[in-house]
Amino acid sequence: MKLLSVFTLSISALFLFSCGNKKTEDPNLKGIWHAELDLGGDLLPFEIGFIQNGEKWTMEAYHGEEVLTFDEVIVTGDSIKVTMGTFDSEIRAKIMDNGLIEGVFTKNYAVDYFVPFNAEKTEKSRFEVTEKPTADFSGKWKTEFVEEDGDVYPAVGIFTQKRDKITGTFLTKLGDYRYLEGNVSGNSFYLSTFDGNHLFLFLGELREDGSVSGRFRSGPKVKEAFKAVRDESFELPDAYSLNYLKEGYDTFSFKFPDINGKSVSIEDEQFRNKVVLVQIFGTWCPNCVDETKFLAPWYDKNKNRGIEIIGLAFENKPEFEYASGRVKKTIDKLNANYTFLIAGVSDKEKASEALPALNEVLAFPTLIYIDKKGKVRKIHTGFTGPGTGDYYDRWVAEHEALVRELVEE
Repeated sequence: MKLLSVFTLSISALFLFSCGNKKTEDPNLKGIWHAELDLGGDLLPFEIGFIQNGEKWTMEAYHGEEVLTFDEVIVTGDSIKVTMGTFDSEIRAKIMDNGLIEGVFTKNYAVDYFVPFNAEKTEKSRFEVTEKPTADFSGKWKTEFVEEDGDVYPAVGIFTQKRDKITGTFLTKLGDYRYLEGNVSGNSFYLSTFDGNHLFLFLGELREDGSVSGRFRSGPKVKEAFKAVRDESFELPDAYSLNYLKEGYDTFSFKFPDINGKSVSIEDEQFRNKVVLVQIFGTWCPNCVDETKFLAPWYDKNKNRGIEIIGLAFENKPEFEYASGRVKKTIDKLNANYTFLIAGVSDKEKASEALPALNEVLAFPTLIYIDKKGKVRKIHTGFTGPGTGDYYDRWVAEHEALVRELVEE
């Protein structure tokens, strides 16, 4: 990404809504658009749709089976501002005279985070397909990602390919990369997703020995390599084996303020003699949002069985008003009616210090199962979201069986 173009787009974004924009009766915004985010050297494509109901606009983003709806869209003349759901991020753009949309995606909590954004109202494949597929990537792949510092971490790649279209995800021991969608051209695949806060792009090529080598981009800064081989039997470490209470700790105790500033402890009357699930999460975390989307309706359905959930929020800024505001919005957007506490900032080391009974905070989210006597029975590290298919179904079944056992004791 050229510094000059980023600077120009950043300044344009700052003044986008302060300048007078021409008024148009119909901005010609409705319909499906092919959008791209410029990561610097790589373009991340995805499809979006704008829907108008009276004077209200919504934007949808499409990734495989998933449709993400963003209902905070402001259209002022030829200017567009899209607040990205529960995330503290936005798309700020303009409808140009040539009919294209141009602007930036920005994270409000990050310093100088501007990613060029454009969209064109056209029907074309997500990624360009220049030749007929010569490889079928369907199946399960044992994968190793290599970070820029040389650290290696394992993953499972799960893909379904139909002609030149491919969907699937990568699942690591700490979570998954959600719903990915893309195309196959020749012996290469291209996958992407954009959830409103995270920008994931995967490029892989089939080698002569049947393995895959590729690149992973997470936003404009993170660049990793990966390699994969077919292996239907490969499994990641047991998600219940990674976290535990330190020696000398029999219970998992904590006290933090709730979203209104009132101090709440797990020892309070509200949680006594009940099965309590403690969710370590952050509103900025896509897997945490996926887990909350499951837990929110599940809690409403099961709370009368003597079950409580406490969400411990670790947010991007330390200020209480900022953190509580982000959590309040998430509660509202996801209709999450269980208890949420403001526990600290989104740093694993600091989160570990805030929860000294835990060996360490390895992942957001982490779900801790506590029985009626206050004893920790299981800790599930990370989350296998709905984009993982059978892995998600397996976790739901495990969750239901574990809670049933704790309730019936």
